[in-house]
Amino acid sequence: MRIETRARARALQALYAWDLRGNESLEKVAARVWDDLAVGPEERKIAGLLVRRVVSDGAALDTSLSEVTENWRLERLGAVERSVLRLAAAELAIGETPARVVIQEAVRLAERYGSSESAKFVNGVLDAYARRAGSLS
Repeated sequence: MRIETRARARALQALYAWDLRGNESLEKVAARVWDDLAVGPEERKIAGLLVRRVVSDGAALDTSLSEVTENWRLERLGAVERSVLRLAAAELAIGETPARVVIQEAVRLAERYGSSESAKFVNGVLDAYARRAGSLS
């Protein structure tokens, strides 16, 4: 498994734990999760970049995601789906990875940690999100 793929999974684990805890800072939750899992420095570096983007742009990312989750408010989604969407939106905002790769990786994470239905939902939302942002044509 590529280091970027593993780092995305680590970032997702941190976002999920943070989502469930709610009142702690994301950076502290991420550090604790990664310490518990003995995450290596290269994975931490990549995962940290994604987590920091969620911290800095989280409200804007959530607003943009809400605009494309037709009939679903983010707070009504499951924690896995919400965390995967935030992770992918952050990576799309960074703009270093092609949108199709970001979406494909997010779909895999949603299927691995959620269900096949989660994966379908994430795929549809992120496709619409990336198109609206101009990342996909």
